[in-house]
Amino acid sequence: MAKVKLHRCPFTFIHNDLDHCWKVQKALDEQGIDYEVVTEPVYPRGRRKDVIRLSGQHMLPVIEFEDGSAYRAESVEMAETIAAGGLFDQAGEDPGASR
Repeated sequence: MAKVKLHRCPFTFIHNDLDHCWKVQKALDEQGIDYEVVTEPVYPRGRRKDVIRLSGQHMLPVIEFEDGSAYRAESVEMAETIAAGGLFDQAGEDPGASR
C-alpha cells in the first residue's frame, strides 16, 4: 500500500478526540495505512509553507499523497473517509476543490 504524509500540529502527545489531527492519525492507524508524520508550526499559520503549497490554505491536518496531491477536509470527514476505505480515492484531486 502507498505511504502518505500526515501534516499535523506538533502536539503529537495529545491523544483525544479534541485534537483534530489525532482523529485523522488514529483513523490511519486503525486502517493500517503507512504514513509519515510531518509536524507543522502552530503559529503563525503563515509559516505552514508546505501545507499552503499543497492545499492552498493553512489549516491542519492535511494528507499528502505520493503523487504530490493533497487531501484536506474537516477532521471528522477525513476520519470517516479513511475508515470507509476511501482515502486513496482522494489522491490526484484538485486541493482547492470544495469537499
